[in-house]
Amino acid sequence: MGKSPAVYILAGGRNGTLYIGVTSSLEDRISMHRQDLVASFTRKYGVRTLVYYEFHDSMDAAIKRGKQLKKWNRQWKLRLIEEMNPQWTDLYDAFWHALKDRPADTALLHRSQRTR
Repeated sequence: MGKSPAVYILAGGRNGTLYIGVTSSLEDRISMHRQDLVASFTRKYGVRTLVYYEFHDSMDAAIKRGKQLKKWNRQWKLRLIEEMNPQWTDLYDAFWHALKDRPADTALLHRSQRTR
């Protein structure tokens, strides 16, 4: 897929534990989380479901947004997730074709959800 700076949110189930991360390769990073390849918060708490993501033009922009989201209160984070993914579907599985085809963004996901 190549380098595409992204911010993502993993959850340990609907309304469960949340983890916000930043990466230059969403596909690779989520795969690492799902396989527990890194001793981390996500492995310790079983947080593996990709519930939200957004791409950015640069790593600086993605890092800035990630820091912003981490400061948000929980209700704002839940609202953000549910705007993109009201069913808390695992986007890694459900929308992988969109991620591979780029641009995968909130608007694309909203359109695909409305057509169901």
